[in-house]
Amino acid sequence: MVEETPWQQALRYANRANPYPFYEELRKTPVARQPDGTFVVSTYREIVTLLHDPRVSSDPRKCPVPAAAPAEGAAEEEAEPITEAVISLEPNIITQDPPEHDRDRRTLTPQFVGPPHSPHLISDLEPEIHRIVAGLLDDMEGKSRIDAVDDFAYPLPVTVICKVLGVPLEDESRFHQWIETALDALDFGPEAASEEMQSRLAGGRQAVQEFGQFAAELLDAYARRPGPGMLSAMVNEDGPEGQMSKGVLASNALLLIFAGHETTVNLIAHSVLTLLRHPDALEELRRRPELIVPAVEELLRFESSVQFWHTRSAVEDIDIAGTTIPKGAPIFLAYGSANRDPERFTDPDELDLERRDNQHLGFSQGIHFCFGAPLARLEVQIAVGEFVRRVRNPRLLEDPPPYRHNQIFRGPRHVLVDIDGIRD
Repeated sequence: MVEETPWQQALRYANRANPYPFYEELRKTPVARQPDGTFVVSTYREIVTLLHDPRVSSDPRKCPVPAAAPAEGAAEEEAEPITEAVISLEPNIITQDPPEHDRDRRTLTPQFVGPPHSPHLISDLEPEIHRIVAGLLDDMEGKSRIDAVDDFAYPLPVTVICKVLGVPLEDESRFHQWIETALDALDFGPEAASEEMQSRLAGGRQAVQEFGQFAAELLDAYARRPGPGMLSAMVNEDGPEGQMSKGVLASNALLLIFAGHETTVNLIAHSVLTLLRHPDALEELRRRPELIVPAVEELLRFESSVQFWHTRSAVEDIDIAGTTIPKGAPIFLAYGSANRDPERFTDPDELDLERRDNQHLGFSQGIHFCFGAPLARLEVQIAVGEFVRRVRNPRLLEDPPPYRHNQIFRGPRHVLVDIDGIRD
């Protein structure tokens, strides 16, 4: 039987709740070639270097389809190719390279975070976010047990992103199921070739196609009759270099609906989970609510919502950390490992709400720095701050809680918490 690499072990579902011991082993070889030909980069300095290296492409069309890890007992050369990726829509801003990436991001950015269209969009959402959070916490009154995911972490960001984009909230149940099905279908570890995962993969492809059709129909509706929100602006207003094609518009709309809430759900859920595991930090934050801004940055570092990214590849040979990544090789950037790198962060496995020099990779870096980071930060600061302030004596019921299957967007499926009530 062939021994699995630390990366393969980290990707096993049984280790989803705690991949960090495997990351520690992985960092001993900062750039590690895997049996399928993928190069996994696990250390902070090397990841930052590659995030700013024009020889690294983000376009999966430039990357060979990665192979699956060998089955137990199989030799490396017997590895079977993984079935084609789940997502097969046109490129969006996270799967494009310059100049297309720069053009499309310039088209989208003014509608979301910048002048002249919406210079105050994010800050103007603060009262609405406070209102939603207050309502969710009010609904917990009289309960002795809550699910911090279903009752709190999920409803807030999905409600906010629907408002920002102009997606009817009544469609949430449909796109939620498509997203869950697609995420559960994606696997990059040794279990990917199993019969169960192959079955999930077929369902995931179908879910992505249906989700894409939903996004396209929503854009068509706004083209016929403009309305509020970013999607209507995308389809009705030309950017500085004209309008994106219909296919790219639909792909970016799908990305914004998905990414606009999915990572924030995991961050809120992990923040609650982490603070309940560290009662001293929870009490400190309750006593000193002004710590919420650095606290959220530390929680972003401590439990990265995006553990790694998988669409990058080398367009030229790249020499780094004593290893040559050959042209065409797939590159996985392991953000979750880099954020616990002791060469970059002092005592990285310790939670420090006042950590200084906390330039984590929770939102990546470089040209693909997270488009929605300002909104995510605001949502999590308000949500976690109010949870700490208002929830009386929260106690974690199950540790570790059950985790979702997806390895990239790692987060607990449920976080059951016993409480003694809700403060005003």
